[in-house]
Amino acid sequence: MYDLIIIGGGPAGYVAAERAGHKGLSVILFEKKAMGGVCLNEGCIPTKTMLYSAKTYENALHGDKYGVYGDNIRFDYAKIVNRKNKVVRKLVAGVESKMKMHHVTVVKGEATIVGRSPKGVEVTCGGETYLGTNLLICTGSEAFVPPIPGLAEAGDIILTNREILDLKEQPKSLVVIGGGVIGMEFASFFNSLGTKVTIVEMLPEILGNNDFEISAMLRDIYSKKGIEYNLNAKVVKIEGNKVIFEKDGKTETIEGDKILVSVGRRAITKGFGLENLNVELFKGGIKVDEKMRTNVPNVFAAGDVTGFSLLAHTASREGEVVVNNLTGRADVMRYNAIPGVVYTNPEVAGVGETEESAKAKGIDYKVAKLPMAYAGRFIAENEGGSGLCKVLVGAKYGEVIGVHMLGNPCSEMIYGACMAIEQEMTLAEMEEVVFPHPTVSEIFKETIFAF
Repeated sequence: MYDLIIIGGGPAGYVAAERAGHKGLSVILFEKKAMGGVCLNEGCIPTKTMLYSAKTYENALHGDKYGVYGDNIRFDYAKIVNRKNKVVRKLVAGVESKMKMHHVTVVKGEATIVGRSPKGVEVTCGGETYLGTNLLICTGSEAFVPPIPGLAEAGDIILTNREILDLKEQPKSLVVIGGGVIGMEFASFFNSLGTKVTIVEMLPEILGNNDFEISAMLRDIYSKKGIEYNLNAKVVKIEGNKVIFEKDGKTETIEGDKILVSVGRRAITKGFGLENLNVELFKGGIKVDEKMRTNVPNVFAAGDVTGFSLLAHTASREGEVVVNNLTGRADVMRYNAIPGVVYTNPEVAGVGETEESAKAKGIDYKVAKLPMAYAGRFIAENEGGSGLCKVLVGAKYGEVIGVHMLGNPCSEMIYGACMAIEQEMTLAEMEEVVFPHPTVSEIFKETIFAF
């Protein structure tokens, strides 16, 4: 009899297992593939590893801007992929080591939920039966492949985020269906290496719910780097390596050696006996409350399977909320300060309300923005680069409600904005915070003084 059964070893599952084991609970975790889930094996880590190789190559090509010169600058695509695989293996081993350190029993295999009885929740795997007081479902998500005519017949020309990571050769041309975060990151990677990239996006702007102004700036930067965009374009058919779409009432066609389908992800709620619990679903995911509880007592869900915030760091925090409540610490999940990052070059990072979301919610706000060039270190390290920092505050109290940035290395700075929003810090309170000089992060404080 275990205190906690966890199905899924991604960021929600393994973080919850680590925290629960550390606090003395007996934990068993089932994972049918590799520990770390999609994030570690098919998403966050492998893409960022490859993007860093592309960024290093791009920086070397333009080293002359910094007085640094090199001859015969080149890259080895196979080595980039091999290094990605090495990094993933190392980090998977690290997660497995953490499980052992915190006395978590890990079972490799497909778990099936049998049901819930007065004794607890029953799960089977490999012919064995396991019983637990509590169950945490962390089955994650999978790439959504829309029913586009001809897509299934295109064979290995069609790629999702999984297949594109293991290409043996760099494609000469790539069509990306979907200009969201995943699509833009792969577009950035292949563009940096010289692949001809075309993006087909159904919405009027890339990056979905991100700040509209910053999304447009990033699009303009990559347009100058050679990426072509077709916005407000609906794909209607695939014919081999051809993507046929409608735009402005006209039908157009583009070709690519490979076609990446990147139009979103969906929660995995089938194939593991969820129906045996009568768990309530909502918008394709498992419905939970602020403590990550489902409608079934002692059954919780965290991560992408809830279908709400499909981000690894959200999943980890949701797993922590579950364990904290199980071990006597009252805790609730809050989504007002969940950061989002796009690891292009330059990076995009944002947290909290955008101008668009604030208007839609009827929030009375004020906004200030400054070019990243107001930070001396940004100028020193980003020759010819452009960027922006935008801060939104409540009109009545001046509390920080949103921060959005374009420019390297904003992914490493956005946590400060998350803390400001979580603590409901006001402009006056932010003005009293001392930032290190010279750092790019000073742009946050400079923008605060621009109000």
